[in-house]
Amino acid sequence: MAQATARKSQSTPVIPKARKVVAERTADIISGIFPDLNSGARATHRYFATFLTVVSAMGFLVLLGINTLLAQDAFTLSNLKVEAKQVADQRDAINRSIDSFEAPENLAAAAAALGMRPSESPVFLNLTPPTGVTHG
Repeated sequence: MAQATARKSQSTPVIPKARKVVAERTADIISGIFPDLNSGARATHRYFATFLTVVSAMGFLVLLGINTLLAQDAFTLSNLKVEAKQVADQRDAINRSIDSFEAPENLAAAAAALGMRPSESPVFLNLTPPTGVTHG
């Protein structure tokens, strides 16, 4: 039993050293993969704040541009509505003048001005076929 205890005492220091070396080597590899978060933390916050400020300013500028375009479209729409109302008024005025020329008293006056006179024996054309006549 004394020999077994002696072997344990000799082999025990070797295993912790190997584990310590492996642990240190693993820590070095991991620290090489991931940056140290404590160094430059203030710089990272400043860059992040600057980034957020720039992104916010760009967003506000885009919104301002969109709002300006919408306002211009609203003015254009308003002008087009006014123009459409003017065109409708002109169309109504033209239709009224056409209607005034088509009035029977105005047609009679225009015909008299051209030297026409009313017929004293009017003849009417009847296009309905007489009853009892078959077409064959």
